Amino acid sequence: MRWRAILIFSLAANLVLAAGWLWFARVNARRLTRQNIVPDAGQTATIRTNILVRKQFFSWSEVESDDYPSYIANLRDIDCPEQTIRDIIIADVNLLYARKRAVEIVTPEQQWWRAEPDVTVAQVATAKSRELDQERRTLLAKLLGTGWESGDLVSLPRPTRPGVPLDGPVLGNLPADVKQSVQEISARSADRIADYVNEQTRNGKPVDPAVLAKFRSQTRAELAGVLAPEPLEEYLLRYSQNATALRGELGALKYFTTTPEEFRALFRVTDTLDLQLAALADATDVNSLAAKRVLEQQRAAALKNTLGPERYELFKLLQDPAYRDAYAAAHAAGTPGAAAVLYEINLAAQSEQTRLRSQTNFTPERLAIELKKAELEQLTAAAQALGQELPPEPVPPPKPEPKKIHQMKSGETLNFLAQLYGVQPNDLRAANPNLDFSKLKGGENVSIPIKLMPPIPIPVPP
Repeated sequence: MRWRAILIFSLAANLVLAAGWLWFARVNARRLTRQNIVPDAGQTATIRTNILVRKQFFSWSEVESDDYPSYIANLRDIDCPEQTIRDIIIADVNLLYARKRAVEIVTPEQQWWRAEPDVTVAQVATAKSRELDQERRTLLAKLLGTGWESGDLVSLPRPTRPGVPLDGPVLGNLPADVKQSVQEISARSADRIADYVNEQTRNGKPVDPAVLAKFRSQTRAELAGVLAPEPLEEYLLRYSQNATALRGELGALKYFTTTPEEFRALFRVTDTLDLQLAALADATDVNSLAAKRVLEQQRAAALKNTLGPERYELFKLLQDPAYRDAYAAAHAAGTPGAAAVLYEINLAAQSEQTRLRSQTNFTPERLAIELKKAELEQLTAAAQALGQELPPEPVPPPKPEPKKIHQMKSGETLNFLAQLYGVQPNDLRAANPNLDFSKLKGGENVSIPIKLMPPIPIPVPP
C-alpha cells in the first residue's frame, strides 16, 4: 500500500507543476506581446521575433555604422540596465579609438633610429591624439547623449601601470591577446630588474651587469614565444637596452644621423655582440678579458663593414670633440667639405699653444703676446679654409705715457717740482695717485709726465 501512496503523491505534484508552468507561460506571453507589438495608426501591429543582442562576429567598424544604434535599442528592449548599456558602449568606443591611436598616430618612439626625438613628429602626434579624442567624445555623445561623461567617468580606461606603447604599423596591428601578452612580459621583466636592483641596494652590493644581461635574455626568449620575427625586431629596436645604447652612442657624435635602414643594419650586426659583451662587463679574469677584446674587435669590424669606408671614417672622426667643433663650424659656414681642413688647422693651433706654454724663458707678458699671435694665425687660416673674409687686424693697445722718475730730496715740495719741470701740480697728482704730496720725504720717487714738459729750447748760433 505504501507504493500506491507514493505514486498518488507524485502524480499530484506533477499536476501542480504543470499547472504552474502553464500559468507562467501565459503571463510571460502577454508581457512579450505588450513589448513587441508596436501599434501604428492605420496599420496592423507587428510582432518582433528577431531581437539581436550581440552579433556573433562583431566588427569595430559597426560602432560607427547605422546598425550600432539598433543594437543599443535592442539592449534596451530586453531590459538591459542602462548603466550596463553605457558601460558596454563606452568600452566598445574606447577600444575602437585605442586601435585608431595605435595605428594612425606616428609617435617619436616609433622613430627608433633617431638619437633625439623629432619635435615636429611629437607636435603632430599630440595634435592627432587630440583630434581622435574629440572624435571619440563626439561619437559617444551621438550614441549616449551629450551628458554621457558626467556620470560615466569611471568607465574610461585608467591603467594603474602604463605599459610600453605598442603602436605603429607593426606593433599597432598586433591582435589584442598578443598585445596583452607582450605587456605582461614587459611588466614581469621590469619587476625582475627592479626587485634585483632594490635587493642589491638594501644589501649594499653593486649591481652585476651580467645578471641584468641574463634577465634581458630571459625577456627576449619570452617575447620570441609570442611575437613573430618582424614584430619582435620592431619591439627590440624600440625598447631593448642594446638599441637604446646604440642610439646613445650615435647621439653622442651629434652630427652622425642615420636612416631607419642604416640603424636597423647597425643593430642587427651589433646586437648579438653587445649581448655577449654585457655578460662580460665586469669580468676580470684573463680569459674573459681576452674574450672581451675579441668581441670589441669584431664589433668594430662589423660597424666598418656595415657603414662602408667613408661613413666609418666620419664615425671615427666624430668621436673627437675637436673634429665635432670643426664639423659644426664648416656646416654653419655652408662649406661642409672644409671640415677636415679646419680640423687640421685646429690641431696645429693646439700643438702650437702647448709648445708656447712649455717655454720656460717667457715672461707672462711675452707668453700672452705669443699666444695672441698664434690665435690670430689660427683665425686667419680658418677664415681662408671657410672662404670667409679675414678678420681685421687687432688694434694695438695704447702705449703707456712716458714718465721721468724724480727722487725727492729733503725740503722739496709739490710746487717746487711743478716749477722745476714746468708742469701743473694737478698733473703731478694724477701721475702719482698713491703719493701724499703733503707728507713727501726724501728718497721717495715721483713720476713726472714727460709729455707735459716744455720742449728744451735749442740755442741759435750767433
